[in-house]
Amino acid sequence: MLVKTYGSAVHGIRAITVTVEVNVSSGIRYFLVGLPDNAVKESQHRIQSALRSNKLKWPGKQIIINMAPADVRKEGSLYDLTIAIGILAASEQLRSDALGRYMIMGELSLDGGLQPIKGALPIALQAKEAGFEGIILPRKNAQEAAVVKGLKVYGAINLSEVVMFLNTGNTLPETKVDVESLFLSKMNRYPFDFADVRGQETVKRALEIAAAGGHNVVMVGSPGAGKTMLAKRLPTILPPLSLEEAIETTKIHSVAGKIGDDTSLMTRRPFRSPHHTISDVALVGGGTYPQPGEISLAHNGVLFLDELPEFKRQVLEVLRQPLEDREITISRAKFTVQYPASFMLVASMNPCPCGYYNHPTKTCVCTTGMIQKYLSKISGPLLDRIDMHIEVIPVEFDKLAGSRPAETSAMIRERVIKARKVQAERFTGQPGIYSNAQMSRKMIEKYCGIDAGGQQLLKNAMEKRGLSARAYDRILKVSRTIADLDHSENIQTQHLAEAIQYRNLDREGWGG
Repeated sequence: MLVKTYGSAVHGIRAITVTVEVNVSSGIRYFLVGLPDNAVKESQHRIQSALRSNKLKWPGKQIIINMAPADVRKEGSLYDLTIAIGILAASEQLRSDALGRYMIMGELSLDGGLQPIKGALPIALQAKEAGFEGIILPRKNAQEAAVVKGLKVYGAINLSEVVMFLNTGNTLPETKVDVESLFLSKMNRYPFDFADVRGQETVKRALEIAAAGGHNVVMVGSPGAGKTMLAKRLPTILPPLSLEEAIETTKIHSVAGKIGDDTSLMTRRPFRSPHHTISDVALVGGGTYPQPGEISLAHNGVLFLDELPEFKRQVLEVLRQPLEDREITISRAKFTVQYPASFMLVASMNPCPCGYYNHPTKTCVCTTGMIQKYLSKISGPLLDRIDMHIEVIPVEFDKLAGSRPAETSAMIRERVIKARKVQAERFTGQPGIYSNAQMSRKMIEKYCGIDAGGQQLLKNAMEKRGLSARAYDRILKVSRTIADLDHSENIQTQHLAEAIQYRNLDREGWGG
Protein backbone atom coordinates (compact mmCIF):
# COMPACT_ATOMS: atom_id res chain seq x y z
CA MET A 1 0.00 0.00 0.00
CA LEU A 2 1.28 3.46 -0.89
CA VAL A 3 0.68 6.47 1.39
CA LYS A 4 2.09 9.97 1.66
CA THR A 5 3.03 11.94 4.75
CA TYR A 6 4.41 15.45 4.84
CA GLY A 7 7.35 17.09 6.51
CA SER A 8 9.66 20.00 5.78
CA ALA A 9 13.31 20.70 4.97
CA VAL A 10 14.87 23.88 6.35
CA HIS A 11 17.11 25.77 3.93
CA GLY A 12 18.66 28.84 5.53
CA ILE A 13 15.80 30.35 7.54
CA ARG A 14 13.16 29.19 5.08
CA ALA A 15 11.58 25.78 4.67
CA ILE A 16 10.20 23.74 1.79
CA THR A 17 7.60 20.97 1.96
CA VAL A 18 8.92 17.42 1.80
CA THR A 19 6.58 14.61 0.71
CA VAL A 20 7.48 11.25 2.26
CA GLU A 21 6.11 8.47 0.05
CA VAL A 22 5.97 5.05 1.74
CA ASN A 23 5.17 1.88 -0.14
CA VAL A 24 4.84 -1.44 1.72
CA SER A 25 4.72 -4.45 -0.59
CA SER A 26 5.81 -8.09 -0.77
CA GLY A 27 9.46 -8.66 0.01
CA ILE A 28 11.82 -8.16 2.95
CA ARG A 29 14.14 -5.28 2.06
CA TYR A 30 14.21 -1.64 3.24
CA PHE A 31 15.01 1.24 0.89
CA LEU A 32 15.26 4.94 1.82
CA VAL A 33 15.91 7.32 -1.09
CA GLY A 34 15.62 11.06 -1.75
CA LEU A 35 19.07 12.38 -0.75
CA PRO A 36 18.93 11.63 3.02
CA ASP A 37 21.97 12.27 5.22
CA ASN A 38 23.31 9.75 7.76
CA ALA A 39 20.97 10.93 10.53
CA VAL A 40 17.94 10.28 8.30
CA LYS A 41 19.30 6.87 7.20
CA GLU A 42 19.72 5.86 10.86
CA SER A 43 16.03 6.54 11.50
CA GLN A 44 15.20 2.91 10.65
CA HIS A 45 16.68 1.64 13.92
CA ARG A 46 15.03 4.34 16.04
CA ILE A 47 11.66 3.72 14.37
CA GLN A 48 11.86 -0.07 14.81
CA SER A 49 12.58 0.27 18.53
CA ALA A 50 9.91 2.95 19.01
CA LEU A 51 7.24 0.81 17.31
CA ARG A 52 8.01 -2.22 19.43
CA SER A 53 8.08 -0.16 22.62
CA ASN A 54 4.59 1.12 21.83
CA LYS A 55 3.18 -2.34 20.90
CA LEU A 56 3.10 -1.56 17.20
CA LYS A 57 4.47 -3.80 14.45
CA TRP A 58 7.35 -3.27 12.08
CA PRO A 59 6.04 -4.65 8.76
CA GLY A 60 7.74 -7.89 7.75
CA LYS A 61 7.60 -6.78 4.11
CA GLN A 62 9.55 -4.67 1.64
CA ILE A 63 9.47 -0.99 2.53
CA ILE A 64 10.39 1.68 -0.02
CA ILE A 65 10.52 5.29 1.17
CA ASN A 66 11.06 8.26 -1.13
CA MET A 67 11.57 11.78 0.18
CA ALA A 68 10.56 14.26 -2.50
CA PRO A 69 11.83 16.54 -3.91
CA ALA A 70 14.64 14.04 -4.34
CA ASP A 71 17.26 16.65 -5.29
CA VAL A 72 17.03 18.54 -1.96
CA ARG A 73 19.23 17.18 0.81
CA LYS A 74 17.33 16.00 3.92
CA GLU A 75 19.27 16.52 7.14
CA GLY A 76 18.78 15.55 10.76
CA SER A 77 16.60 13.26 12.82
CA LEU A 78 13.44 15.37 12.60
CA TYR A 79 11.93 13.05 9.91
CA ASP A 80 11.66 10.06 12.30
CA LEU A 81 8.00 10.70 13.12
CA THR A 82 7.09 11.52 9.51
CA ILE A 83 8.54 8.22 8.29
CA ALA A 84 7.13 6.18 11.20
CA ILE A 85 3.58 7.43 10.61
CA GLY A 86 3.96 6.69 6.91
CA ILE A 87 5.07 3.10 7.63
CA LEU A 88 2.17 2.55 10.05
CA ALA A 89 -0.37 3.91 7.54
CA ALA A 90 1.09 1.93 4.63
CA SER A 91 0.93 -1.27 6.72
CA GLU A 92 -2.70 -0.46 7.63
CA GLN A 93 -2.03 -0.02 11.35
CA LEU A 94 -3.19 3.59 11.10
CA ARG A 95 -5.95 5.43 9.26
CA SER A 96 -4.49 7.37 6.33
CA ASP A 97 -7.41 9.68 5.53
CA ALA A 98 -6.18 12.51 7.80
CA LEU A 99 -2.50 12.44 6.78
CA GLY A 100 -2.88 15.02 4.02
CA ARG A 101 -4.17 17.62 6.47
CA TYR A 102 -1.12 17.75 8.72
CA MET A 103 2.58 18.32 8.50
CA ILE A 104 4.28 15.86 10.86
CA MET A 105 7.80 16.30 12.29
CA GLY A 106 9.72 14.94 15.28
CA GLU A 107 12.69 12.91 16.47
CA LEU A 108 11.92 9.54 18.06
CA SER A 109 13.59 8.07 21.12
CA LEU A 110 13.95 4.30 21.34
CA ASP A 111 10.98 4.18 23.71
CA GLY A 112 8.80 6.20 21.35
CA GLY A 113 9.20 9.54 23.10
CA LEU A 114 9.45 12.68 20.97
CA GLN A 115 12.54 14.88 21.21
CA PRO A 116 12.51 18.59 20.24
CA ILE A 117 13.63 19.61 16.76
CA LYS A 118 15.40 22.60 15.23
CA GLY A 119 13.59 25.04 12.96
CA ALA A 120 10.06 24.55 14.31
CA LEU A 121 9.02 28.13 13.48
CA PRO A 122 10.14 28.13 9.81
CA ILE A 123 8.52 24.70 9.43
CA ALA A 124 5.23 25.96 10.88
CA LEU A 125 5.30 29.01 8.60
CA GLN A 126 5.81 26.74 5.61
CA ALA A 127 2.95 24.47 6.74
CA LYS A 128 0.60 27.44 6.76
CA GLU A 129 1.86 28.71 3.41
CA ALA A 130 1.44 25.25 1.86
CA GLY A 131 -2.19 25.13 3.02
CA PHE A 132 -1.99 22.47 5.73
CA GLU A 133 -4.71 22.52 8.39
CA GLY A 134 -2.25 21.86 11.19
CA ILE A 135 1.13 20.59 12.30
CA ILE A 136 2.02 17.74 14.68
CA LEU A 137 5.39 18.00 16.42
CA PRO A 138 7.06 17.43 19.83
CA ARG A 139 5.34 19.21 22.69
CA LYS A 140 8.49 21.17 23.58
CA ASN A 141 8.28 22.87 20.17
CA ALA A 142 4.54 23.53 20.30
CA GLN A 143 4.74 26.98 21.88
CA GLU A 144 7.24 28.10 19.25
CA ALA A 145 5.14 26.85 16.33
CA ALA A 146 1.91 28.27 17.82
CA VAL A 147 3.15 31.79 17.04
CA VAL A 148 1.89 31.21 13.49
CA LYS A 149 -1.71 32.38 13.19
CA GLY A 150 -4.21 30.32 11.22
CA LEU A 151 -2.45 27.00 11.84
CA LYS A 152 -3.54 24.34 14.33
CA VAL A 153 -0.56 23.18 16.39
CA TYR A 154 -0.60 19.85 18.23
CA GLY A 155 2.25 18.99 20.56
CA ALA A 156 2.75 15.30 21.38
CA ILE A 157 4.87 13.61 24.03
CA ASN A 158 5.25 10.22 22.34
CA LEU A 159 4.39 8.18 19.26
CA SER A 160 1.30 6.58 20.84
CA GLU A 161 -0.36 9.99 21.26
CA VAL A 162 0.15 10.79 17.58
CA VAL A 163 -1.25 7.40 16.49
CA MET A 164 -4.29 7.81 18.75
CA PHE A 165 -4.89 11.35 17.46
CA LEU A 166 -4.75 10.35 13.79
CA ASN A 167 -7.02 7.34 14.40
CA THR A 168 -9.64 9.05 16.58
CA GLY A 169 -9.13 12.81 16.18
CA ASN A 170 -8.75 13.42 19.92
CA THR A 171 -6.29 13.15 22.87
CA LEU A 172 -3.96 15.88 21.56
CA PRO A 173 -4.84 19.37 22.85
CA GLU A 174 -4.35 22.24 20.44
CA THR A 175 -1.61 24.64 21.56
CA LYS A 176 -2.59 28.31 21.37
CA VAL A 177 -0.51 31.42 22.09
CA ASP A 178 -1.73 34.98 22.43
CA VAL A 179 1.20 36.46 20.57
CA GLU A 180 0.36 40.13 21.10
CA SER A 181 -0.10 39.93 24.88
CA LEU A 182 2.99 37.72 25.24
CA PHE A 183 5.00 40.14 23.15
CA LEU A 184 3.89 43.22 25.07
CA SER A 185 4.38 41.60 28.49
CA LYS A 186 8.01 40.62 27.97
CA MET A 187 9.56 43.03 25.50
CA ASN A 188 10.80 45.56 28.08
CA ARG A 189 12.20 43.15 30.66
CA TYR A 190 15.97 43.54 30.96
CA PRO A 191 18.31 42.56 33.81
CA PHE A 192 20.42 45.72 33.28
CA ASP A 193 19.76 49.45 33.34
CA PHE A 194 21.76 52.57 32.51
CA ALA A 195 20.85 53.87 35.96
CA ASP A 196 23.49 51.46 37.30
CA VAL A 197 26.27 53.39 35.53
CA ARG A 198 27.87 56.24 37.48
CA GLY A 199 29.39 59.07 35.49
CA GLN A 200 30.36 58.48 31.84
CA GLU A 201 27.80 61.01 30.63
CA THR A 202 29.72 61.61 27.40
CA VAL A 203 29.79 57.91 26.58
CA LYS A 204 26.10 57.54 27.45
CA ARG A 205 25.32 60.37 25.05
CA ALA A 206 27.34 58.65 22.31
CA LEU A 207 25.56 55.33 22.88
CA GLU A 208 22.20 57.11 22.77
CA ILE A 209 23.15 58.48 19.34
CA ALA A 210 24.32 55.05 18.23
CA ALA A 211 21.04 53.46 19.36
CA ALA A 212 18.95 56.18 17.72
CA GLY A 213 20.62 55.70 14.33
CA GLY A 214 21.70 52.04 14.49
CA HIS A 215 25.37 53.03 14.22
CA ASN A 216 28.37 50.78 14.86
CA VAL A 217 30.54 51.76 17.83
CA VAL A 218 34.02 51.04 19.17
CA MET A 219 34.87 52.11 22.72
CA VAL A 220 38.52 52.71 23.59
CA GLY A 221 39.58 52.98 27.22
CA SER A 222 41.73 51.62 29.99
CA PRO A 223 40.81 48.47 31.96
CA GLY A 224 37.92 48.99 34.39
CA ALA A 225 36.66 52.18 32.75
CA GLY A 226 33.22 50.62 32.19
CA LYS A 227 33.25 49.63 28.51
CA THR A 228 31.69 46.19 28.97
CA MET A 229 29.20 47.49 31.53
CA LEU A 230 28.00 50.15 29.09
CA ALA A 231 27.84 47.73 26.15
CA LYS A 232 25.66 45.24 28.04
CA ARG A 233 23.13 48.00 28.70
CA LEU A 234 22.88 49.16 25.09
CA PRO A 235 19.98 46.78 24.21
CA THR A 236 17.93 48.38 27.00
CA ILE A 237 17.76 51.68 25.11
CA LEU A 238 17.14 50.26 21.65
CA PRO A 239 13.58 50.50 20.33
CA PRO A 240 11.43 47.43 21.09
CA LEU A 241 11.29 44.73 18.44
CA SER A 242 8.33 44.91 16.12
CA LEU A 243 6.33 41.69 15.80
CA GLU A 244 7.78 41.09 12.32
CA GLU A 245 11.34 41.58 13.62
CA ALA A 246 10.63 39.27 16.56
CA ILE A 247 9.41 36.49 14.26
CA GLU A 248 12.41 36.88 11.94
CA THR A 249 14.82 36.83 14.88
CA THR A 250 13.09 33.78 16.36
CA LYS A 251 13.37 31.96 13.02
CA ILE A 252 17.15 32.34 13.02
CA HIS A 253 17.52 31.13 16.61
CA SER A 254 15.10 28.31 15.90
CA VAL A 255 17.18 27.06 12.95
CA ALA A 256 20.30 27.21 15.14
CA GLY A 257 18.58 25.33 17.96
CA LYS A 258 18.98 28.26 20.37
CA ILE A 259 15.32 28.53 21.40
CA GLY A 260 14.66 27.37 24.95
CA ASP A 261 12.09 24.71 25.80
CA ASP A 262 8.50 25.96 25.80
CA THR A 263 9.60 29.34 24.41
CA SER A 264 7.34 30.76 21.74
CA LEU A 265 8.83 34.09 20.69
CA MET A 266 11.95 36.18 21.24
CA THR A 267 10.67 39.47 22.59
CA ARG A 268 13.98 41.24 23.30
CA ARG A 269 16.74 42.28 20.96
CA PRO A 270 19.56 39.71 21.02
CA PHE A 271 22.91 40.53 22.58
CA ARG A 272 25.70 38.23 21.40
CA SER A 273 29.17 38.41 22.94
CA PRO A 274 31.48 35.74 21.46
CA HIS A 275 34.91 35.06 22.99
CA HIS A 276 37.93 36.34 21.09
CA THR A 277 39.03 32.76 20.30
CA ILE A 278 36.04 32.34 17.96
CA SER A 279 36.72 31.10 14.41
CA ASP A 280 35.65 32.95 11.29
CA VAL A 281 33.11 30.20 10.44
CA ALA A 282 31.53 30.40 13.91
CA LEU A 283 31.29 34.18 13.57
CA VAL A 284 29.71 34.50 10.12
CA GLY A 285 28.19 31.03 9.81
CA GLY A 286 29.02 28.00 7.71
CA GLY A 287 30.05 24.39 8.11
CA THR A 288 29.45 21.39 5.87
CA TYR A 289 25.72 22.01 6.24
CA PRO A 290 25.72 25.80 6.83
CA GLN A 291 24.34 27.04 10.12
CA PRO A 292 23.86 30.68 11.16
CA GLY A 293 26.84 32.29 12.90
CA GLU A 294 27.03 34.90 15.63
CA ILE A 295 26.39 37.79 13.23
CA SER A 296 23.07 36.22 12.21
CA LEU A 297 22.16 35.32 15.80
CA ALA A 298 22.71 39.04 16.54
CA HIS A 299 20.30 40.06 13.74
CA ASN A 300 18.07 42.96 14.89
CA GLY A 301 20.27 43.26 17.99
CA VAL A 302 23.83 43.82 19.15
CA LEU A 303 27.05 41.96 18.41
CA PHE A 304 29.57 42.85 21.12
CA LEU A 305 33.25 42.11 20.49
CA ASP A 306 35.14 42.62 23.74
CA GLU A 307 38.92 43.17 23.51
CA LEU A 308 38.72 43.71 19.74
CA PRO A 309 42.50 43.50 18.98
CA GLU A 310 42.64 40.04 20.59
CA PHE A 311 40.46 38.59 17.83
CA LYS A 312 42.34 37.00 14.96
CA ARG A 313 42.72 39.43 12.08
CA GLN A 314 41.24 36.90 9.65
CA VAL A 315 38.13 36.67 11.85
CA LEU A 316 37.65 40.42 11.94
CA GLU A 317 38.14 40.85 8.20
CA VAL A 318 35.20 38.58 7.37
CA LEU A 319 32.95 41.18 9.03
CA ARG A 320 33.61 43.77 6.35
CA GLN A 321 31.11 42.58 3.76
CA PRO A 322 28.24 41.75 6.20
CA LEU A 323 28.61 45.19 7.81
CA GLU A 324 27.91 46.77 4.42
CA ASP A 325 25.33 44.37 2.98
CA ARG A 326 23.59 43.38 6.25
CA GLU A 327 23.37 39.77 5.12
CA ILE A 328 25.80 36.90 4.70
CA THR A 329 25.86 34.52 1.75
CA ILE A 330 27.42 31.10 2.40
CA SER A 331 28.24 29.26 -0.81
CA ARG A 332 28.96 25.58 -1.24
CA ALA A 333 29.51 23.55 -4.42
CA LYS A 334 25.89 22.43 -4.70
CA PHE A 335 23.92 25.17 -2.94
CA THR A 336 23.97 28.67 -1.50
CA VAL A 337 22.41 29.83 1.75
CA GLN A 338 21.66 33.41 2.80
CA TYR A 339 21.24 34.51 6.39
CA PRO A 340 20.22 38.02 7.48
CA ALA A 341 22.85 39.90 9.49
CA SER A 342 21.54 43.37 10.26
CA PHE A 343 23.17 44.03 13.62
CA MET A 344 24.80 46.84 15.55
CA LEU A 345 28.51 46.15 15.99
CA VAL A 346 29.72 47.30 19.39
CA ALA A 347 33.38 46.71 20.17
CA SER A 348 35.69 47.59 23.03
CA MET A 349 39.45 47.73 23.25
CA ASN A 350 42.35 49.02 25.31
CA PRO A 351 44.32 51.92 23.79
CA CYS A 352 47.63 50.03 24.09
CA PRO A 353 49.06 46.69 25.31
CA CYS A 354 49.40 47.86 28.93
CA GLY A 355 46.01 49.60 28.75
CA TYR A 356 46.99 53.01 30.16
CA TYR A 357 47.77 55.18 27.14
CA ASN A 358 46.01 58.57 27.66
CA HIS A 359 45.09 57.54 31.24
CA PRO A 360 44.62 60.62 33.48
CA THR A 361 46.64 59.25 36.41
CA LYS A 362 48.53 56.09 35.44
CA THR A 363 51.62 56.08 33.23
CA CYS A 364 51.73 54.07 30.01
CA VAL A 365 54.85 51.89 29.73
CA CYS A 366 54.39 51.07 26.04
CA THR A 367 56.63 52.43 23.31
CA THR A 368 55.24 54.17 20.25
CA GLY A 369 56.00 51.11 18.14
CA MET A 370 54.21 48.81 20.58
CA ILE A 371 51.10 50.99 20.53
CA GLN A 372 51.04 51.22 16.74
CA LYS A 373 51.55 47.46 16.41
CA TYR A 374 48.71 46.84 18.86
CA LEU A 375 46.30 49.14 17.04
CA SER A 376 47.33 47.81 13.63
CA LYS A 377 45.70 44.49 14.50
CA ILE A 378 42.48 46.25 13.46
CA SER A 379 42.58 47.12 9.78
CA GLY A 380 41.72 50.55 8.41
CA PRO A 381 38.87 49.22 6.24
CA LEU A 382 37.19 47.69 9.30
CA LEU A 383 37.56 50.87 11.36
CA ASP A 384 36.12 52.82 8.43
CA ARG A 385 32.96 50.74 8.74
CA ILE A 386 32.56 51.65 12.41
CA ASP A 387 30.67 54.94 12.57
CA MET A 388 31.67 56.10 16.05
CA HIS A 389 34.97 55.83 17.93
CA ILE A 390 34.45 56.73 21.59
CA GLU A 391 37.16 57.30 24.18
CA VAL A 392 36.12 56.05 27.63
CA ILE A 393 37.85 57.83 30.50
CA PRO A 394 37.90 56.25 34.02
CA VAL A 395 35.27 57.68 36.38
CA GLU A 396 36.46 59.96 39.15
CA PHE A 397 35.93 58.83 42.75
CA ASP A 398 33.41 61.58 43.56
CA LYS A 399 31.12 60.51 40.73
CA LEU A 400 31.62 56.84 41.49
CA ALA A 401 30.71 57.23 45.17
CA GLY A 402 28.04 59.87 44.65
CA SER A 403 24.37 59.24 45.31
CA ARG A 404 23.03 61.42 42.52
CA PRO A 405 20.50 59.31 40.55
CA ALA A 406 21.49 58.53 37.00
CA GLU A 407 19.17 58.60 34.01
CA THR A 408 17.33 55.30 33.52
CA SER A 409 17.27 53.24 30.36
CA ALA A 410 13.55 53.93 29.98
CA MET A 411 14.15 57.68 29.85
CA ILE A 412 16.87 57.35 27.23
CA ARG A 413 14.82 54.86 25.24
CA GLU A 414 11.95 57.34 24.91
CA ARG A 415 14.22 59.78 23.08
CA VAL A 416 15.63 56.98 20.91
CA ILE A 417 12.13 55.81 19.93
CA LYS A 418 11.14 59.37 18.95
CA ALA A 419 14.23 59.66 16.74
CA ARG A 420 13.51 56.28 15.14
CA LYS A 421 9.94 57.38 14.38
CA VAL A 422 11.32 60.35 12.48
CA GLN A 423 13.54 58.01 10.49
CA ALA A 424 10.66 55.60 9.84
CA GLU A 425 8.67 58.45 8.29
CA ARG A 426 11.70 59.59 6.31
CA PHE A 427 12.30 56.16 4.80
CA THR A 428 8.67 55.32 4.04
CA GLY A 429 8.64 53.48 0.75
CA GLN A 430 12.28 52.41 1.07
CA PRO A 431 12.18 48.63 1.69
CA GLY A 432 14.74 47.34 4.17
CA ILE A 433 15.75 50.82 5.38
CA TYR A 434 14.78 51.53 8.98
CA SER A 435 17.58 53.71 10.40
CA ASN A 436 20.10 56.33 9.35
CA ALA A 437 22.96 53.83 9.48
CA GLN A 438 21.37 51.92 6.57
CA MET A 439 21.27 54.88 4.19
CA SER A 440 22.80 54.47 0.73
CA ARG A 441 24.96 57.10 -0.96
CA LYS A 442 21.96 58.54 -2.83
CA MET A 443 19.98 58.78 0.40
CA ILE A 444 22.87 60.59 2.09
CA GLU A 445 22.87 63.16 -0.71
CA LYS A 446 19.10 63.57 -0.34
CA TYR A 447 18.72 63.69 3.46
CA CYS A 448 22.11 64.87 4.77
CA GLY A 449 22.58 68.25 3.12
CA ILE A 450 24.80 70.73 5.01
CA ASP A 451 25.34 74.49 4.65
CA ALA A 452 28.54 76.30 3.67
CA GLY A 453 29.78 76.47 7.28
CA GLY A 454 29.28 72.76 7.71
CA GLN A 455 31.03 72.07 4.40
CA GLN A 456 34.10 74.03 5.51
CA LEU A 457 34.14 72.31 8.91
CA LEU A 458 33.95 68.88 7.33
CA LYS A 459 36.59 69.78 4.74
CA ASN A 460 39.02 70.84 7.47
CA ALA A 461 38.39 67.60 9.38
CA MET A 462 38.88 65.49 6.26
CA GLU A 463 42.18 67.19 5.39
CA LYS A 464 43.58 67.25 8.91
CA ARG A 465 42.74 63.63 9.76
CA GLY A 466 43.07 62.13 6.29
CA LEU A 467 39.56 60.66 6.38
CA SER A 468 38.33 58.31 3.67
CA ALA A 469 35.21 58.73 1.56
CA ARG A 470 33.53 56.06 3.68
CA ALA A 471 34.37 57.98 6.88
CA TYR A 472 32.88 61.09 5.24
CA ASP A 473 29.60 59.22 4.70
CA ARG A 474 29.64 57.88 8.27
CA ILE A 475 30.05 61.37 9.72
CA LEU A 476 27.08 62.62 7.72
CA LYS A 477 24.93 59.68 8.87
CA VAL A 478 25.80 60.30 12.53
CA SER A 479 25.13 64.03 12.04
CA ARG A 480 21.69 63.20 10.67
CA THR A 481 20.95 61.11 13.78
CA ILE A 482 22.10 63.88 16.13
CA ALA A 483 19.83 66.29 14.28
CA ASP A 484 16.93 63.86 14.64
CA LEU A 485 17.51 63.64 18.41
CA ASP A 486 17.58 67.44 18.46
CA HIS A 487 14.26 67.56 16.51
CA SER A 488 16.04 69.52 13.77
CA GLU A 489 14.95 69.21 10.17
CA ASN A 490 18.37 70.22 8.88
CA ILE A 491 21.89 69.26 9.97
CA GLN A 492 23.41 72.19 11.83
CA THR A 493 27.10 72.95 12.31
CA GLN A 494 26.98 71.84 15.97
CA HIS A 495 25.55 68.47 14.91
CA LEU A 496 28.37 68.01 12.45
CA ALA A 497 30.99 69.05 15.01
CA GLU A 498 29.70 66.49 17.51
CA ALA A 499 29.75 63.75 14.86
CA ILE A 500 33.35 64.57 13.93
CA GLN A 501 34.50 64.22 17.52
CA TYR A 502 33.28 60.62 17.48
CA ARG A 503 36.11 59.69 15.10
CA ASN A 504 38.80 59.46 17.79
CA LEU A 505 40.85 56.71 16.14
CA ASP A 506 41.21 58.91 13.05
CA ARG A 507 43.03 61.59 15.08
CA GLU A 508 46.51 62.49 13.93
CA GLY A 509 48.96 61.20 16.50
CA TRP A 510 46.60 58.69 18.10
CA GLY A 511 48.69 55.84 19.38
CA GLY A 512 51.90 57.81 19.23
